[in-house]
Amino acid sequence: MGDAYRDTAARVVMVNGRAVPTDAEGYLIHPEDWSEDFARALAREEGLTLTDEHWQVIRFIRDYYHEHRVQPQVRVMIKHFAALWGPERGNNHYLHEIFPRGGPQKQGNRLAGVLRTKGEH
Repeated sequence: MGDAYRDTAARVVMVNGRAVPTDAEGYLIHPEDWSEDFARALAREEGLTLTDEHWQVIRFIRDYYHEHRVQPQVRVMIKHFAALWGPERGNNHYLHEIFPRGGPQKQGNRLAGVLRTKGEH
């Protein structure tokens, strides 16, 4: 996907009266537009009410991305959250249950303002 595409918003998410441009799936065009209010607004559009667990995953994705410059793989998230939450909730099934539109790597990345994963369609 070329830079010309990345600069063209396919849709917008309204955040506190401001139109924030995203691609057709809700990924930010400009990562610097991310805010917690953006995450709340996008979650609302996607029919998701953000809980403390959602915020823990969102913050983990953002922190990991800022440290490693790449999105965390699901197995990295599972390892982290299994240690934090225990095996009953720190597993692939539960992470996909709380992020029903593409799991933590798609819906989680969108809500965290992280760009789409390489190879993602």
